[in-house]
Amino acid sequence: MKKWTQWLLVISLFAVLVLIRAYASDLFYDPLIAFFETTHSTDVLPEMNITKLLGHTTLRFGLNTLVSLLILWVIFKRKDVLKVSALLYLSVFVLLMAFFWMLLGSDQAGGHMALFYVRRFLIQPVFLLLLIPAFYFQKNL
Repeated sequence: MKKWTQWLLVISLFAVLVLIRAYASDLFYDPLIAFFETTHSTDVLPEMNITKLLGHTTLRFGLNTLVSLLILWVIFKRKDVLKVSALLYLSVFVLLMAFFWMLLGSDQAGGHMALFYVRRFLIQPVFLLLLIPAFYFQKNL
């Protein structure tokens, strides 16, 4: 694959991640978006369908993961990078989803910053921003 084609594909895949983010409120059920835009530090969590929220969070994480793995493949073109990344994504998902579910059960007013950050890590492709430099550094050793 030519360099310019590779760059165009990576930019296009990043654009897909941006589109997922831009249309998230239309595509996914997430009552926490409005909650965290307000002064949530003193409020209790809003009424929500926990099963639907967990399902849509899983779907969003899955879409972000799929696009992220495609980006990693286009950049590095190595099966071992893809396998390690997929395993890391799966591990992070299981761990963070368990925390997310537990934090949703917390009915304590305020004190939702842990929920905010765990949710943020689940719905944003932050992990990709860590993996690209890590694999690039490892490749250039």
